[in-house]
Amino acid sequence: MAERCDECFENLQLDKNSFNLDTLEDELRVDGLCKDLLLRFYEETCAQGIDAAEATTLASAADYFIRDFIVAIKQLNIFSERPGLVRQFAGNWYIVNTLEPSDAEIDRHLQGIRSFYRFLHGHGLISFQYLQTIEKECDDRDFYVGRIDSFWDIQGDGYGEWERQCTLKDQPNSP
Repeated sequence: MAERCDECFENLQLDKNSFNLDTLEDELRVDGLCKDLLLRFYEETCAQGIDAAEATTLASAADYFIRDFIVAIKQLNIFSERPGLVRQFAGNWYIVNTLEPSDAEIDRHLQGIRSFYRFLHGHGLISFQYLQTIEKECDDRDFYVGRIDSFWDIQGDGYGEWERQCTLKDQPNSP
């Protein structure tokens, strides 16, 4: 599981509340904060012996999830511990917003998301329980591949039913 590497994860001090979003200005500010955090993730990944190309792939995948989905679409603080976000991303949003969604690409996104949340946990920025939730959602590859396949099989007015099976809409009683 994700172990803390004190040597790698020193001195990352930030105010998680500074990632709150209320206005367009907040979104732009938070986007910049996320860029900085993702750069730190990239640098620490390289420092752990991962080659630069692989670190770039992981950081780019996490970036797409964090900045394009969590911040821009869901309008959430990236430290909000809300189950189901990976599922919404990989089982719906990614598929609909990608010209040619593929198994290989979803695998890269899931690997980057998992690595980034391990990084966050290593810095004490998310709980171990939430890391386990993220990892479980990332492990549901067969579901996401099935969602891609079923997306291509939609006929007529079948999109509504496809969307309801893994909706982007917030559910009542969701945190």
